[in-house]
Formats: sequence, C-alpha cells, structure tokens
Amino acid sequence: MGDAGEGLIDAESRIQERMEDLERERAHTRVHTLGPEERRALEAQLGPGTHERRRVQIEQALAELDRRMAAVEGLTAEGVSVPTKG
Repeated sequence: MGDAGEGLIDAESRIQERMEDLERERAHTRVHTLGPEERRALEAQLGPGTHERRRVQIEQALAELDRRMAAVEGLTAEGVSVPTKG
C-alpha cells in the first residue's frame, strides 16, 4: 500500500507542476489588447486628415487583429499550446 500511496502523491505533484507550467505559458502568451483610452488615442490619429481609403484599411486591419487575438485567446483557454516567436 505504501508504494501505491507514493505513486499517487507523485502523480498529483506532476499534475500540479504541469498546471503551474500551463498557467505560466498562458501568462506569457497573453496578447496586449487595447484599452478604451488606447483605442480612443488610435482613433484620434485617424482624424480628418486621414484619407478615407487609408482609414478603411486601418479599420479592417484592427478588426482582423481583434479576430486573431480572440482566436488565440480561445485556444489558450481550451489548453491548446500556441507557438510563440522568441
């Protein structure tokens, strides 16, 4: 019985270590999202001096970035490892 108990304790400690590793990875791979003030500042740069076609391109790029960040956050929430550069 002693060996089985030790095996269980070892398995529990490995599980705990793996959970800690996953949490560190999640914290490391979290993507910075724009807060309300940062978004307003960015939108202010798209003021009246910006050409309309350029404004549309920038808005589409921001929408695409938001979509990709949501997809990555969804994958990491499910526990899927997302490769990072570095």
